[in-house]
Amino acid sequence: MEREPRASEAAPEAAVLFAWGANSYGQLGLGHKEDVLLPQQLNDFCKPECVRRITGGGGHSAIVTDEGGLFVCGLNKDGQLGLGHTEDVLYFTTCRSLLGCPVQQVACGWDFTIILTENGQVLSCGSNSFGQLGVPHGPRRCVVPQAIELLKEKVVCIAAGLRHALAATASGIVFQWGTGLASSGRRLCPGQTLPLFLTAKEPSRVTGLENSKATCVLAGSDHSASLTDAGELYVWGSNKHGQLASLAAFLPLPQKIEARCFQNEKVTSVWSGWTHLVAQTGLLWLRA
Repeated sequence: MEREPRASEAAPEAAVLFAWGANSYGQLGLGHKEDVLLPQQLNDFCKPECVRRITGGGGHSAIVTDEGGLFVCGLNKDGQLGLGHTEDVLYFTTCRSLLGCPVQQVACGWDFTIILTENGQVLSCGSNSFGQLGVPHGPRRCVVPQAIELLKEKVVCIAAGLRHALAATASGIVFQWGTGLASSGRRLCPGQTLPLFLTAKEPSRVTGLENSKATCVLAGSDHSASLTDAGELYVWGSNKHGQLASLAAFLPLPQKIEARCFQNEKVTSVWSGWTHLVAQTGLLWLRA
């Protein structure tokens, strides 16, 4: 139930959604494929004040509402929108196959999508060329979200990178799948056997985190990260741009970023870009 403002309170301004930037596939949801240089208001496909999350991938976008609805648009050549076809979509459109199955979070990879429902189940759709859908012996692509059956425990957080994905369970275990990090790992760690989770095409437990409890996972183009309930940040994968705060070019196993990097404060929130990380403590820190 919406609370009516008191007479002494100013009526809040209505929320509005805006989009701008690259739009080659209609990923801005504005009904065309022209790039947009300035923020442009989106049509009212849902109540903007009810938007819970907004995220984007290589050429597609997704919005989750407070009621658990999933709206998608943009590039769809591999079925990453989960709409049952492979035509690009120029307006935000309801993913009808998930009606009656409220969505908690969505993560968009380069050409695939990972979906977390409110009951902790994980689904995937789009390209599976690198095992990024987490379905063993699955098809090359999937145009309708399908459950990742090998994730037996309730999942609380998901992430998607260029060609890999992650999930954190309610008990704090981290799983990774998709071979996106393997090529960089082999090139930068010659003669070294890579851990299974870097080469797996189905959910594989990330080793090296056994003594911690993950509350959040993140993914960049070629790196992964995990935040623990103790406020510690673990990172692994490519360090090409220094995003892992390490001297190594590639970290095959999770490595904790020392607390001194954050003035010995606990990390409370983390966000990942394609090749950088942002972490928040009591203050805000940026690693490029």
